Amino acid sequence: MHPILARTVGGLLPSAYIRHFLFGLLFPAIAYAALSSRSMPSPWHMYAIFAVNSLLYPYARHAYETIVEFILGNNVIFANLGFVLFVKIFTMLLCWGFAVVVAPLGLLFIYFQTGKVAKAEQQEP
Repeated sequence: MHPILARTVGGLLPSAYIRHFLFGLLFPAIAYAALSSRSMPSPWHMYAIFAVNSLLYPYARHAYETIVEFILGNNVIFANLGFVLFVKIFTMLLCWGFAVVVAPLGLLFIYFQTGKVAKAEQQEP
């Protein structure tokens, strides 16, 4: 694999990618269920957009979580469970919907994170 691809696409842990990918499949599944009840067929490009957003969603979610971790740090916030779930689902929907725009930022974060790890491993005796 090319070193840049290994540091970006391969830089996210497989378990994290699969977890976010499976959660990201909820939105196209709901959209497909809503669209399949119509009598008019859906355009093919809509399914292509669903597929691309679902594949890029884990990287967009990683970008979002990196930014939130940078802002909040290791703080713990106590809030109403219903509110927290609403915010969580809303941010998941935003990350999935704008995955084409946000995922390159996530890939850039991963590229620099894996570069730091590789540099630290080279410096160890």
